[in-house]
Amino acid sequence: MTQDTVFETSDLYSAQAAPPLKKYGTEKLSSTSLKYAAALWFSVAIIGQLLFVYYILGFYVLSAMKGNLAAWSDVLPHGYIKGDNAGNFAIITHIFLAASITLAGILQMIPQIRSRAPKFHRWNGRIYLSSLVVAATTGLYMVWFRNGVGDFTQHLGVSLNAVLILACAGMALRHALARQFALHRRWALRLFLVANGVWFFRIGLMLWIAINHGPAGFNPKTFEGPFLSFMSFANSLIPLIACELYLRAQDSKNKAAHLSMAGTLLVLSAASGMGIFVAFMGMWLPRL
Repeated sequence: MTQDTVFETSDLYSAQAAPPLKKYGTEKLSSTSLKYAAALWFSVAIIGQLLFVYYILGFYVLSAMKGNLAAWSDVLPHGYIKGDNAGNFAIITHIFLAASITLAGILQMIPQIRSRAPKFHRWNGRIYLSSLVVAATTGLYMVWFRNGVGDFTQHLGVSLNAVLILACAGMALRHALARQFALHRRWALRLFLVANGVWFFRIGLMLWIAINHGPAGFNPKTFEGPFLSFMSFANSLIPLIACELYLRAQDSKNKAAHLSMAGTLLVLSAASGMGIFVAFMGMWLPRL
């Protein structure tokens, strides 16, 4: 594994025009296909995450500013509960951090900011990591001590996501402090993916509902069922598996590996885009 072939969005979003195709060998052409397929997925993900932030600000934050925290219970079965000071503090902190974490994560992934404003990148990274630790901790508290939504299997999936966030944050910080920046960026990419587990869950759920023309494999009233149990793990593990396959394909000189991974990313981009559209139109926009 070479340490200089990390997921570089600076390559993906270069302002310079690509050289003429005739200058490319077939290997270069296949690696370029992989690069631009990754750029497409990243672009789709950014749009979807900004829409998610818009929803968080427009519903949760705005209702809190109006003093109507009780409105959260219309969306969250165990939202604001009068008298539960510790639980309310945990959920308020968790939700308020969600928007800032999503925005900070996007900014960390933009290479132009990293290269042109390294001081901002470092401080934003510190805020991002600290916020993720708090969010993961409060998430664990809500799941296990506040009657979290879903069954025991889903609670395990949510806990796995929190543990992966803490582990990836620790590894990203460790390699940054050691100035092993190529490895740091790989762990930062993994962190970016697991930190968006809630987002992946929502777009995956809405995509599934759209494909099946309604809830399938779970009870929408109790929010329990085999599909939700699957999604509680898949929202962390599938993005990580795709990430590892991407990094291995990127390191490889095998043209078939480049092209197959590029094709996979195109499929994931289409699926993500559809899930984002359905989630925004069916879940987020009606509540604003």
